[in-house]
Amino acid sequence: MGFMDVFKKQEPKDMVRAWQSKLRTEMRGVDRQVRDIQREEKKVEKSIKDCAKRNDIRSMRLLAKEVLSSRKTTGRLHQNKAQMNSVSMMLSEQLATVRAVGHLTKSTEVLKCMNGLVKNKAICETMREMSKEMMKSGLIEEMVNDAFEEANGVEDMEAETEAEVNKVLAEIAGEHLATMPAAESHTINLPAAETVAAETERTEAEPDAVEEEDQELNSLQARLDAIRQAAS
Repeated sequence: MGFMDVFKKQEPKDMVRAWQSKLRTEMRGVDRQVRDIQREEKKVEKSIKDCAKRNDIRSMRLLAKEVLSSRKTTGRLHQNKAQMNSVSMMLSEQLATVRAVGHLTKSTEVLKCMNGLVKNKAICETMREMSKEMMKSGLIEEMVNDAFEEANGVEDMEAETEAEVNKVLAEIAGEHLATMPAAESHTINLPAAETVAAETERTEAEPDAVEEEDQELNSLQARLDAIRQAAS
C-alpha cells in the first residue's frame, strides 16, 4: 500500500486536526522568533543610549535603522501568526461541515490565507506541504504558481527614511539628544560631508575606543541580522 493510498483513506476530521496541530506548532515558533528579536532589540536600544552619552551620532543612526528593521520584521511575524490563527479557526468551521455532510467543502478564504503564508520563507515549506494536502482533500483550489515562486522572491527592500530614523532616536534617546552639544545634536540633519568630517575627527581622537565601539556595533547587527533572516 503506497503513501497516496494511506492519504486517501484519512478521515477529513483527522486531516483537519493534523493541520491545526501543525499551525499551532508554527505559531509557537513565531512567538519564539518575536521574543528573540525583541530581546536583541532591547540590547540595541541600550547601545543607542550609551552612544548618545558619548555624542556618537553615527553609531546611533546605524543602530536606529536596525531597530526599525527589527520592528518591521516583528510586524510581519505578527501578521503571519494572525493568518495562521484565521486558518485554524476556519478549519474548526470545516469540522462542523464534515459532521453535517461528511466531507470538506472548498474555501476561498483558506486559499487566500495560505497564499499569503507560503510567501514567508521561514514557514513556506510547512505551509507548502499543507497547501498541497488541502488541494488533494478538496478544501482549496490549486494555488497559483506565483505564490510558490514569491516564497523565494526578492528581499524586502524597504528603506528607512530619515524621518523614521529620527523618530526612533527621539523615542529611545530623546532626553540625551536634548542635552547634547548643539554641534553634535544637529548632525542628525547634517549633510553627508559634514557628518563624515565629524566622524573622522572622532576617529582620529579616540582610535582604540572607536574600534571597540565598532566591534560591539557589528556584533549587535550580526545577531539581529541572523534572527531576522531566520524569521524572513
